[in-house]
Amino acid sequence: MSQIKIVRIHNELLGTYGDQGNAEVLAFRAKFHGITASIVDISFNDTLPTNGDIYLLGGAEDAAQLLSLEALQRDDTLNIAIERGAVVLAVCAGFQIIGKKFWASGKYVDGLGLLDVTSEPGKKRFIGDVKTTSTVLGFELTGFENHVGQTILGPTVEPFGKVSVGHGNGDGKYDGAVQGNIFGTYLHGPILARNPEFADLLLTRATGRKYAQITDPLASRYAEWRRKVIK
Repeated sequence: MSQIKIVRIHNELLGTYGDQGNAEVLAFRAKFHGITASIVDISFNDTLPTNGDIYLLGGAEDAAQLLSLEALQRDDTLNIAIERGAVVLAVCAGFQIIGKKFWASGKYVDGLGLLDVTSEPGKKRFIGDVKTTSTVLGFELTGFENHVGQTILGPTVEPFGKVSVGHGNGDGKYDGAVQGNIFGTYLHGPILARNPEFADLLLTRATGRKYAQITDPLASRYAEWRRKVIK
């Protein structure tokens, strides 16, 4: 595959913490690998396309999160895309949206059920740097968390990473969840800018091709510096 479509979902709602930058990083890394990438922004009023290769959801506060969920519940598009082999990266509020249930605006709300996770209200807000060792990548990732939710994983998913600094899913042990090509995490940053190797993995999953490691000294130096300073 030499062309991919990156679908950025509800940027006007799920763009509170800069997670929209994940699409830009994917397109930038794709160019290194000889892939032509197009970024398609889908607003609240738009119909979600089923022919995307990578779907991105970001963070938001409760009101915006609930509006995004409302729009995504209009049809079964994301399920159809996943069954076709599409990749999903959902961050923070987006992570909760694709789960089975989450707490927002003082009540439990049914999510999309794409991941077997449930998010409950935590006793305090978790803010600060996070460092995890990814179960998928096998090395450290860094990010920044800002959430109240505490996410509990069901038996059909595995954690995205084991936490060494920060709170992750709220238990201080793990961050995120993974099932097939669906990735959920609390790591902002945006996560793909701080961990470019993860962007490459998503491109590999989306295209079915493994790419040679690229030389990007600035991105590599930045990622390594973040891993060293977060203690």
